[in-house]
Amino acid sequence: MAAPTDDATARAQRLQAANINPRTGLATDYLNHFNEAIMLLEMIPDMPDCAEDFLDWQPLSYRDHFAASNFKARELAISAYEQSDGALRAEFDSITNTMTSILIAVGDAMRDSKQDVTRTTLAEQATGWVKPLLTLAGSIINGANDEADIDQIMNQQAP
Repeated sequence: MAAPTDDATARAQRLQAANINPRTGLATDYLNHFNEAIMLLEMIPDMPDCAEDFLDWQPLSYRDHFAASNFKARELAISAYEQSDGALRAEFDSITNTMTSILIAVGDAMRDSKQDVTRTTLAEQATGWVKPLLTLAGSIINGANDEADIDQIMNQQAP
């Protein structure tokens, strides 16, 4: 029978090998879901037709993202997320839910407005709001979520 520390070490090594932070139990791969939306928003000022591509973007929870992905260790990613520290997970979910809410609201506003100038303004504003939150979510995944780090990120990214 292996000692508990051996089990913890083996689990940490499996998580690390799968690009899941062993300290937080979270994977940065989920942020690609938001990076896709940001990339599309950033294209709208130069290519207004990209608004339609952005409008096709669909929100996904952490679990749903991995369940639908080709991520090699998707079951491990979901399991690690579910076993992560509850307070950390709640903070992370709050940030990702805020990003999702912003992106949904911007999509709704773009559907209501067919004018390129309005869609461009919406895209630029949304990008300014979501990018700092994405940085913050990344810092939580990477285990750097103390208040000094958060303050520094928010001060650097403030529009």
